[in-house]
Amino acid sequence: MNETLQNIITRRSVKKYKDTSVPEALVRTIAESGTYAPTGMNRQSPLIIAVTNRQLRDKLSRMNAEILGTTADPFYGAPVVLVVLARKDINTRVYDGSLVMGNLMLAAHSLGLGACWIHRAKEEFESEEGRQILRDLGITGEYEGIGHCVLGYPDEGGVKPPTLRKEDYIVWVK
Repeated sequence: MNETLQNIITRRSVKKYKDTSVPEALVRTIAESGTYAPTGMNRQSPLIIAVTNRQLRDKLSRMNAEILGTTADPFYGAPVVLVVLARKDINTRVYDGSLVMGNLMLAAHSLGLGACWIHRAKEEFESEEGRQILRDLGITGEYEGIGHCVLGYPDEGGVKPPTLRKEDYIVWVK
């Protein structure tokens, strides 16, 4: 089996991370991989915000936790958050952003890092606080939050073994 297929098959969502920073070069490489995801008519509607700043990371975690209705860290202690947004005026924005998220998670796994898709970005960036974050970052235009790709080094117990694939996952038409 080739390396790409092996990465697809072995990637898992990581839900516990070491308190270890991730080198910027790795974050940059992973983020760049997201920019090569296919997008509808190659319009490249998504935008990736690479968050390594602890204060903003914690603010996003707090906002996400409030939406979820918890006080626990919904980012599982991951030190890096790649926020994927997509332009609201593009009708393929959710699909485009989802493909970006897939690329980010596979790239992280291929480089020995853990990753997990965390929801509620839509709600975060529809709030006044979320819109203010975008303005503070100089991001203009109307964007919809697609997801957070949290990154870091997996901690012990942070990765569960794969579940069996359901029997009727593929329907053959010959």
